[in-house]
Amino acid sequence: MRDNRNQSQTAAVHALPADTNSTYSYNPRLVMKERNAAFLLLLTAFIWGLSFVAQSVSSDLIGPFTFNSIRFFLGAAVLIPFALPGIRKASAENGWWKRTLTAGAVCGLCLASASVTQQIGISYSGAGKGGFITSTYIVIVPFISLIFGKKIEKKTWLSALIAIAGMYLLCMSQGTSISTGDLWLILCAILFSFHIIAIDRLGKNTDGITMSMMQFLVAGILTLPGLFIENNGLGTVLSAWLPLLYSGVFSCGIAYTLQVVAQKHVQPQKAVLLLSLESVFSAIGGALLLAERMTGWQLAGCALVFAAVLIAELDFSFVRRK
Repeated sequence: MRDNRNQSQTAAVHALPADTNSTYSYNPRLVMKERNAAFLLLLTAFIWGLSFVAQSVSSDLIGPFTFNSIRFFLGAAVLIPFALPGIRKASAENGWWKRTLTAGAVCGLCLASASVTQQIGISYSGAGKGGFITSTYIVIVPFISLIFGKKIEKKTWLSALIAIAGMYLLCMSQGTSISTGDLWLILCAILFSFHIIAIDRLGKNTDGITMSMMQFLVAGILTLPGLFIENNGLGTVLSAWLPLLYSGVFSCGIAYTLQVVAQKHVQPQKAVLLLSLESVFSAIGGALLLAERMTGWQLAGCALVFAAVLIAELDFSFVRRK
């Protein structure tokens, strides 16, 4: 699940000597801080990857609106202690509340739509495929950004072609038509793309944790009517307490906070590489915990999708400099 996962954070900057002609000075404290932060990002990807397993398990117990509404409220509750200091510090700024509420409302709408469609898709296609198909939003975002006048890099076209080939192997390897679950997951990836763009355009001048808490609250409220329509019953909801607790507290609350803290000390390209392992962990979790199995062609498709995600996000400018 991608809960506000790609909001821009301040990249780590290594200290350089005062003399511009001297070589880079090794600072063990900075290196240790970056290594610890990298571990936290790896832990974040692991938590998010296993969240697909929790979603798959819960889909057999409760409806998608019930699951998402409860987990969003849990995620918001976890973030409240972290958001309060930022609210006290920044709330006096002119226009701060308007910016934060607007960003929270729009991002919450996108997040609720994407998460419900993702939950429906996972119920049909499983955790492993769900993780890889969802990750294609990284490739989709640049193309939607064309609407706002942004240019597309050559590497993005290449990653799109690779992703299409990977999606074909992943979704079409067992027949001539795409499955219902895969269609829901593709729609989910498109909606998450709009979520990322909304964060980029509206979340820049807001406190990240506060805005995330707001979007969880909005998403929880928007999915609440579906909870009552599904009418799962208290006993049924309680039977899904473990995947709900994991997705709400760990995936929404804790993992996002870890990302915010850690990504400040890791170079963006390295952060993307670590966080993109989420799709790999979802496949591993699906295989080990749910006994999901993929064909050789599907595994090849997963590899192509993962390669497309890396090509889309990594910076290859150093190759041109050489």
